[in-house]
Amino acid sequence: MDSKKYDVITVGRSSIDLYSQNIGSSFNDIKGFDAFVGGSPLNIAVACARLELQASLLTAVGNDKVGDFIINFLKSEKVNTKCIPIKNGTRSSAVVLGIEPPDKFPLVFYRDNAADSHLDIDDVLDANIPDYRVLLINGTAMNVEPSRSATFFAAEIANKNDVDVVLDLDFRADQWHDYRAFGLTMRAILPKVKIAIGTEEEILAATLSEASQVVIKHQQISAPEIKGDINKSIAWLLSSGIETLLVKRGGDGVSIYSKDGSRKDVPGFPVEVVNVLGAGDAFAGGFLYGFLKGWSLYKSCRMGNASGAQVVTKNGCANFMPTIEESLKFIEAKGGF
Repeated sequence: MDSKKYDVITVGRSSIDLYSQNIGSSFNDIKGFDAFVGGSPLNIAVACARLELQASLLTAVGNDKVGDFIINFLKSEKVNTKCIPIKNGTRSSAVVLGIEPPDKFPLVFYRDNAADSHLDIDDVLDANIPDYRVLLINGTAMNVEPSRSATFFAAEIANKNDVDVVLDLDFRADQWHDYRAFGLTMRAILPKVKIAIGTEEEILAATLSEASQVVIKHQQISAPEIKGDINKSIAWLLSSGIETLLVKRGGDGVSIYSKDGSRKDVPGFPVEVVNVLGAGDAFAGGFLYGFLKGWSLYKSCRMGNASGAQVVTKNGCANFMPTIEESLKFIEAKGGF
């Protein structure tokens, strides 16, 4: 019998997300926005809670109305907020997002003096990490101090207390002073990680070591093109000590790579895409549900793919995560696991 009190705690950023109401319009032509919540760890916590897991979020908010907005939403979703400190003198984050299907989803972060970047070691101690079965950490939470040390410390505590560590690479180029620093940091944390999740771009970024591997497109520093041999990058990450690497491939599903070098492809679910933002977080929530229920990696990834497929048909992230009933019904309608 499992002695852990709770299922999963996610660590990292949280924000108010302002989504364009004018789907298909260019960013300059947006006339209005809908106010949702976001941030990858927040989205994953909500995804888990919707699937009836006991989920907590370890983030921080400012002493402001945006922080109140975020906390109120989380409470309404039954996400535990008891380990979310208020950081006086900081600001809760915001993100502004455009929606231009099928392949343009521009977004702008407002994270100067972000409250969640001020998470510290004491906040981790207060969160009681040993009480959980899974700790999910996030790449962006390690871009600055003190949240970087807090994340490493959380993983260290997890390793000592039989808590599985899952890493969402979450490469956000404009949040790093140097793209190579992202790779260095991810490679430093990976020995503490059991399962890593990322896109091919994020995996290439995690093995980035030379400036020549980065191509800046149209002078948009926040949207680099990373060059490299994806197979070599996957092998490099697997050599770090992780047991499993999940490579997200959008509509093509997910590939499971094991430390012995084997690969198993898990197909996705064809749907009409409205907005891809949040799909990876929905996947993580669905995957964690299966993982915590003791399912095979293949079946867990199918559950994750189902969650992602449902979210891409909506124009938001956390607010549209599927319930367990919705996901099981969706999978059955699409032919089952």
